Amino acid sequence: MQATPTRRRFIGISAAATGLALLPFGAAAVPAEAVRWRGRALGAAAELIVHHPDRAQAKRLVARAAGEIARLENVFSLYRPDSALSTLNRQGALAAPPAELVEVLEVSRTVWTLSGGAFDPTIQPLWLAYADHFAAPGADPAGPSPEIIERALAIVGLDKVAFNRDRIAFSRPGMALTLNGIAQGFITDRIVELLRAGGVTSTLADVGEIRALGRRPDGSPWQVGIAGSGERIDLVDRAIATSSASGFRFGGTTGPGHILDPRSGLGECLHESVSVLAPEAATADALATAFCLMETARIEALLPSLPGVEVRLS
Repeated sequence: MQATPTRRRFIGISAAATGLALLPFGAAAVPAEAVRWRGRALGAAAELIVHHPDRAQAKRLVARAAGEIARLENVFSLYRPDSALSTLNRQGALAAPPAELVEVLEVSRTVWTLSGGAFDPTIQPLWLAYADHFAAPGADPAGPSPEIIERALAIVGLDKVAFNRDRIAFSRPGMALTLNGIAQGFITDRIVELLRAGGVTSTLADVGEIRALGRRPDGSPWQVGIAGSGERIDLVDRAIATSSASGFRFGGTTGPGHILDPRSGLGECLHESVSVLAPEAATADALATAFCLMETARIEALLPSLPGVEVRLS
C-alpha cells in the first residue's frame, strides 16, 4: 500500500473543558450508567456514549454498532484493497454495488450540485497528484505544475460518474473516488439510527463526525466547543462537522492546504475554519468541505434552501 497522507479533514472539535473527549462542558466524567466505547472508523478516532435504562442492552447495542462500523469500513475504505470503493477505483466500474455506496453518491451529487462543484468526491486523482509531487525530493513548495494539475482535473467531475443501484461506472480511465469528505458523517448517521432503533434516546456519537441523539439524561443539551473560537454549541438531535485548512498542509506548514478545489485544482481555502451544524452528520460533513471553498456571500445565499443548517465561519 502506498503511504500517502490522510485526506481526512481536521475536525477541530474540543468537547470538554476537562479534556475528556465528547463530554459536556464542566462534566468530570461519564455517568456510571452510561456505556462508553472507543475505537476507529475510516482511520479516525471514534467514540460512543450510550445511555439506556438496561445496561446489558446498551452493551449489546454498542457491540452491534462496532460491528456495523467494521462492515461499513469494507464499503468506504480507501486503504483496504478489498473494499467496495477500492475495487471500484481499481476496475473503473462496480456491478451490484453496496446500497450504502450508492446512497452516499446520491447525497454527494446533491451537495456537488448546490455547491457548484466545490464538493466533489472524484477529486482523488488531484489529491494523489499533490501527494506524489511532495513525496519527491526537492519538490517545488508551490505544488504540482499547471500541466500536472490540468491532467488531473481532466478526470475530476462527478458528472463523469454514472451510478444506480445496479452499477457504478467511471466515464474516463484513471478516475477515482474518495469519500473521506462524507463517509465519516454517513457512518455516524447510521450508528445513531441503529442506537435509536434499539431504544436509545440519549447518546453522543463521534464516528469521524459528531451527532447527538436527544439530550443528556439530566435534560440539558449535549455541548461541544469549536477549537480556537471559544464558542460552545448546544447539540440536540443534530450534528456538527468542522473543516480547516490547518489540519494538514502538503510540504509543511506553508504548503498548499489539503482541501483542494476540484474546480481550480488549488489548495486554497477561503476561510480558516468552517463549522456546519445540520440534522444529519453526512450533510454537515460534505457542506463543511464545500463551504471552505466558497465565498461568504454564496454560502449565505444557499442557507435558506438548507433547513436546519447553520454555519460558523472564521
